[in-house]
Amino acid sequence: MNILISGCLLGLKCRYDGKEKKLPEIEKLIKEYNLIPICPEQLGGLVTPRTPAEIINAKVITQDNKDVTDKYKLGAEEALKLAKLFDCKKAILKENSPSCGCGKIYDGTFSHKLIDGNGITADLFLKNNIEVIGESQIKKLLK
Repeated sequence: MNILISGCLLGLKCRYDGKEKKLPEIEKLIKEYNLIPICPEQLGGLVTPRTPAEIINAKVITQDNKDVTDKYKLGAEEALKLAKLFDCKKAILKENSPSCGCGKIYDGTFSHKLIDGNGITADLFLKNNIEVIGESQIKKLLK
């Protein structure tokens, strides 16, 4: 089975801060699934590293007050194209991200406070019947 995965969870240095968040379970996942890395922010044309961004009133705004919503939407659309191309029914995405977060995202104050909501890519995936799994729920994929 093909599964999209946030590149940072595979160990790629594509996060906003130029770092990665490699999952300890990644070796087990690779043995059981075909993992296809994505970084919607990069697919949307954003550089790495980049200024932190959060969703505020349905717009993605950077910490220095620039509206990057269009780049996040473009990245989500490109990630969806990959999901369809590779017939992915599931995606493992980085929690809390304004792009990949599912169920909880940062509140837009850059204070690390979480609220209910989805990132731009996670929301588009869900609307297209792609199951989104956060990294804390990865164990349900392991046999």
